[in-house]
Amino acid sequence: MASMAAVPSVSLRERLLSPVLGVVLVAAGTLAVGLAHKYPCHDGVPVTGEPWVHACYSDVLPLYGGRGLGEGLWPYLQADLEYPVLTGALMAAVGLPVHALGERGVLGGADEGLVFYWATAAVLVVLGLVTVAAVALLRRQRPGDALMVAVAPGLAIGATINWDLLAVALTTLGLLAWQRRSPAAAGVLLGLAAAAKFYPLLILGPLVLLCLRAGTPAARRAAVTVVGAAAVAWAAVNLPVAVAAPGAWSRFYRFSSERGADWGSLWFVGDNLPLGWTPLGPVFDRLVGDVGLLNLTAQGLFLACCAGIAALVWFAPVPPRLAAVAFLVVAAFLLTNKVWSPQFVLWLLPLAVLARPRWQWFVVWQAVEVAYAVSVFRVFLDEPGSGPALVQAAVGRWLAVAALAGLVVVEVLRPRLDVVRDATGGDPDAGVLSAAPAPPVAADPATGARAGRRQL
Repeated sequence: MASMAAVPSVSLRERLLSPVLGVVLVAAGTLAVGLAHKYPCHDGVPVTGEPWVHACYSDVLPLYGGRGLGEGLWPYLQADLEYPVLTGALMAAVGLPVHALGERGVLGGADEGLVFYWATAAVLVVLGLVTVAAVALLRRQRPGDALMVAVAPGLAIGATINWDLLAVALTTLGLLAWQRRSPAAAGVLLGLAAAAKFYPLLILGPLVLLCLRAGTPAARRAAVTVVGAAAVAWAAVNLPVAVAAPGAWSRFYRFSSERGADWGSLWFVGDNLPLGWTPLGPVFDRLVGDVGLLNLTAQGLFLACCAGIAALVWFAPVPPRLAAVAFLVVAAFLLTNKVWSPQFVLWLLPLAVLARPRWQWFVVWQAVEVAYAVSVFRVFLDEPGSGPALVQAAVGRWLAVAALAGLVVVEVLRPRLDVVRDATGGDPDAGVLSAAPAPPVAADPATGARAGRRQL
């Protein structure tokens, strides 16, 4: 028998010094800080105001009792739940066993709600670490980029407010699968992510547009594969529940349609700024007072942004990077949406770093996200000036994300400013699209070939 070629072994020291492991350990520290910050609220008792005094509120524990999990009820089948199915499945996967153990006395008298909170927090921490590891693998050529996600205050504050990290982790893994030339796996992961939160579905648009721009048979096959796989994965999760309990299944969609302008949204800001001396004041008053009209306006504005992003993808001097376009479409959704909760920072966090890994503006953005989260919780204390402070923080966050999106657009139009493209020679996330021919990037006529190094 012919001898097999020796496979190079990786030493324990090399594994311990791996950049991926390093950023995951840093992220573990950040998430530990977040858990410590949430500790004053871990018992979920709002009577003495801990969630608002310490700005540490979480939905996790209140929803254990408020959505039937504490009674052993199955989401959708026995109790309504205003969350997409995969998120409800995660809640049930943790909550129902906790209740069953409590009923059998296995918990030794421990409060079921607290056990549920800490078990859920452990799951969310793992999902946060998976997200950071996926970003590190996506940027093997630039291992320092993932550190931005690992140390982000938004990760610490937002991780255990709600279950958003499930969708965030699946979305980031989907981008990693696409990078590794597996459109089917990418589609499955994005479909599952969309079954946990709506926003991952938006990323399919940029993928299809980039495939159409590439114009190769492989790119067209990849577009069909990723969309088909996403549809099958989403349907596999949703259809059984939709058939068994159609009213409960559709509650998420009804709730999303019926709710009004929430704190942090463009529409809340517009309705609370002193705009009475301009025509905009009555316009925002009318929109906020009419949910149907607000839905049409917000959706129309988002579609207009999508049309602009599509034009950018099609006419940019070189095909834009996938991460840049994915960030733009999710940012546009948040900038125009009726709801923009504090934990939604997690949606943008990996995409923002993958799209534009520059520390200066990233730090500004994270600072205003922290200010907004704190201002939301302080409003419940009814302190003097807390309302105007919330509006100011919401304006700051809106402007910070809009400015970050603008900077990404500039780098799409002037590719020489893109540090990721400069370091990798193209789009490291292109996957099957990397085989498509692309025109050379000309030197920027205004600033030269090495321009943009000190740009914010």
